[in-house]
Amino acid sequence: MSSSAATARRLAAASLAAAAVVGAVALPASAADHARPDRPKVEISQVQYDAPGRDTRTNRSLNKEWVELTNTTRRAVNLDGWTLSDADGHTYTFDHYRLAGRATVRIHTGEGRDTRTDLYQDRSRHIWDNRSDAATLRNHHDRIVDKESWGTGHHGGHH
Repeated sequence: MSSSAATARRLAAASLAAAAVVGAVALPASAADHARPDRPKVEISQVQYDAPGRDTRTNRSLNKEWVELTNTTRRAVNLDGWTLSDADGHTYTFDHYRLAGRATVRIHTGEGRDTRTDLYQDRSRHIWDNRSDAATLRNHHDRIVDKESWGTGHHGGHH
């Protein structure tokens, strides 16, 4: 075999190896891009952890404390079995609730009649700590979907 034929074979092998590396690196990124639009995106869009006015522990005061969730996609998301909890482990579990596409639902602490836009935890005490706490949204597989924290010891914002 001539040295030019051996060199050509080595160059061909090197270019094939380089193409394989580039293909392997590029493939996951493009696959992830295609998978993203199909994934439901529900996020904690706002938290009113300090009920306006005095904390009187009345139902009216309790219901001024709430967490809003927003579905940022066009498709409805079934929240059945999802949970919303505070840092102390107080947990609200969604039961047979679908959040419409591009819609927002407000989860109040106190008692009330559930509607499409307002849900109630039916609690008799405030649960969101005014100084420092975190609201954690988990899906029905117990995976964290979003987290919003505030106060000392927390970085604030979505995690």
